[in-house]
Amino acid sequence: MDYIISILPALLSGTKMTLTIFIITGIGSILLGVLVGLGLISHFKPLVGILNVYVWLMRGTPLLLQLIFVFYGLPLIGIVFPRLDAALLAFILNYTAYFGEIFRGGFQAIPAGQFEAAEMLHLSYWQTIKNIIAPQVFKIVLPSLGNEIINLIKDSSLVYVIGLGDLLRAGNVATSRDVTLVPLILVGIIYLLLTAICTFVLKQIENHFRVWR
Repeated sequence: MDYIISILPALLSGTKMTLTIFIITGIGSILLGVLVGLGLISHFKPLVGILNVYVWLMRGTPLLLQLIFVFYGLPLIGIVFPRLDAALLAFILNYTAYFGEIFRGGFQAIPAGQFEAAEMLHLSYWQTIKNIIAPQVFKIVLPSLGNEIINLIKDSSLVYVIGLGDLLRAGNVATSRDVTLVPLILVGIIYLLLTAICTFVLKQIENHFRVWR
């Protein structure tokens, strides 16, 4: 027990970094994902083409490679980011592509007649999206959105490759130093707690929309 108490501050500090990446990436990539989803269903073909290439690149290459490219590759051409900024940029770009595809499917699931009805009511495009389409889309995509959000918690451990002191790195350091599996077991427990909390919150949101329907 004394040993656990002694390594707990380092693990909690790592958890704070993990949550920072998770929260900022989650908020940023969901907001951008909505815009990408709208762009993918637009009638402006050049924009659709650019976004399709972007989604293909982000989904077709590993997040780990993208992270390494941003932090270690871009400095070769004079573009340098601090560690945390590099991690957030890579994560947001990657998850925006996934969320964009999820929202695209959600928008396409809405009957076209709803857009036509809103036009007859003289609602602008953005009023239609905000007040009529977006609430329905969010309800449709919520399960898929939830799966990606839970994956994000686990993917945040990849930042160890650029030297950020996240939860997994803290556990690895303690394990190597003290030659014991206890830190890694605690890391696993913390990840399970984080995913359990996230799953519970997502279930509550789903239940709310089920009642709202």
